[in-house]
Amino acid sequence: MGTTTKLSFEDFQKLQENADNTVRYELDEGELLTTPSPTAWHNVVRYRLRRTLTDFVQANSLGLVLDETDFRLDSLTVRKPDIAYLNKQRMSSIDVHRWPVAGAPSLAIEVISPSNLTQDTIKKIHQYKASGTEAVWLIYPDLRLIQIHDSDGLREVVEPQSIEEHQLFAGSRFAMSLAVLFDENLER
Repeated sequence: MGTTTKLSFEDFQKLQENADNTVRYELDEGELLTTPSPTAWHNVVRYRLRRTLTDFVQANSLGLVLDETDFRLDSLTVRKPDIAYLNKQRMSSIDVHRWPVAGAPSLAIEVISPSNLTQDTIKKIHQYKASGTEAVWLIYPDLRLIQIHDSDGLREVVEPQSIEEHQLFAGSRFAMSLAVLFDENLER
């Protein structure tokens, strides 16, 4: 059995400062993780959801939507969700000019690739929720479904249904068709 070298948050910061922009790191309870670059399809799905969510959040003055932003969930854990939403209350307690964002997003969205291991994904859900994230959405482009992990438990939305959410958004109703999200016509 191999050993794992643990890093402090300070060591992680130094590593990030010296890294080139082609390497993506996360800190998982002191363990350094490198994540491969996503596929074009992963990015298409992420972009569509981020654009729709950003338009909705801005139109309703609800907060801020970010992508690929580091969040320090605890002293030894830094995660980089594909998309993150911060409601106004969370925005008031963070400094957007500091790296990483101290604390958890209101909503963390992860686009799941075939290379993602189930145990790693479940651990990440637990880390987000333990740090105060209200909901985690797992987007499975190849399965054409979304899993929603929130205070109500786990629910799944499968194409051709739409993802609908109002609890996270101060009563405003967010909706997006999974048929649109997973449409493989890339010219749209």
